[in-house]
Amino acid sequence: MKNRLLGLALFTLLAGCSEPPPAEPPPRPALVRVVGAKAAANAMALIGEVRPRYESIQGFRIDGKIIERKADVGAQVKKGQVIARLDAADTHLSAAAAQADVRAAEADHALAMAEVTRQRLLFAKKFISASALDIREAELKTASARLAQVKAQANVSDNQTQYANLTADRDGVVTMIHAEPGQVVEAGETVVKIADTKETDVLVAVPESRMTEIKLNAAVTITLWADRQKTYTGVVREIAPAADSATRAFNVRITIKDADESIKLGMTAGVKFDQPGDLQTAEFLIPASALTEINGKKTVWVINADNKAQPRAVVAGPFREDGVLISDGLHAGEKIAIAGVHTLIKNQQVKPVVEIETAP
Repeated sequence: MKNRLLGLALFTLLAGCSEPPPAEPPPRPALVRVVGAKAAANAMALIGEVRPRYESIQGFRIDGKIIERKADVGAQVKKGQVIARLDAADTHLSAAAAQADVRAAEADHALAMAEVTRQRLLFAKKFISASALDIREAELKTASARLAQVKAQANVSDNQTQYANLTADRDGVVTMIHAEPGQVVEAGETVVKIADTKETDVLVAVPESRMTEIKLNAAVTITLWADRQKTYTGVVREIAPAADSATRAFNVRITIKDADESIKLGMTAGVKFDQPGDLQTAEFLIPASALTEINGKKTVWVINADNKAQPRAVVAGPFREDGVLISDGLHAGEKIAIAGVHTLIKNQQVKPVVEIETAP
């Protein structure tokens, strides 16, 4: 009896000294997205760069030393405006020499003409032979050809004098300057680059897997990253016939139809390719990071009303650059985890953090 009482007392003492059960860990934060409306059919959003439709590289047409530059990067220029000048001393001397040759050739031509006139009168009176007249007429033809030659050379020399001035070939803005006063340049060497600002494009790289969806003159919606609240309309103007050797994507140019002063060259623009009638599919678009695989089945973790993670098998459609399409297994308004899905466990308590979506 004493042993029983002693054992009971010892058990009671040990039970009183045992540690309390551990507290449950706080809910784990989980980045979630609310499943929205059906995905737009074949909608594609890409990032591009604002480019001028026309951009020309200009240089002098003759060799020489630059003595003056009259425009800086960013300057607005008009067609025919002088941008830079070469030292024209040599070209002026060449032009003067050419004009002297013209005057000498004109004197020779006048003398040959007068000589032929006299010879024709003498031939008519039978004072000279026909061969003598032929010689004088040949000399006249030679003098005429010589005069035409030196006049052409004089015109070339005059043009080269004008080529000492580099003028803008279009209205636009100077985007690059590659020469400074004092520099000796060769004919054709790049001096400035001028971009036409009247027509503006957006250049995007389209993956080869989506090229079948791109059509000439297709409508697009453009949003600048500098002002995502404002949209512009555009149209596909040019599709590269071959992929870029580095990116393996196809360059597509889109003309901005309602461009304004807010659009600057080099800006980043989001381009959404519109579809006729804004068709909707029967699929939901979710981030690719939200999709995982459990026991060989495509699975999405749904966060229920009690903020507990529940795995749900879904039917996944094609992957796109902006996510993956889910054709079955989800409903609009449900919350799904979009980060760290490989670490979740069933019925795990989480603290949802709704993703803030931004425009492309």
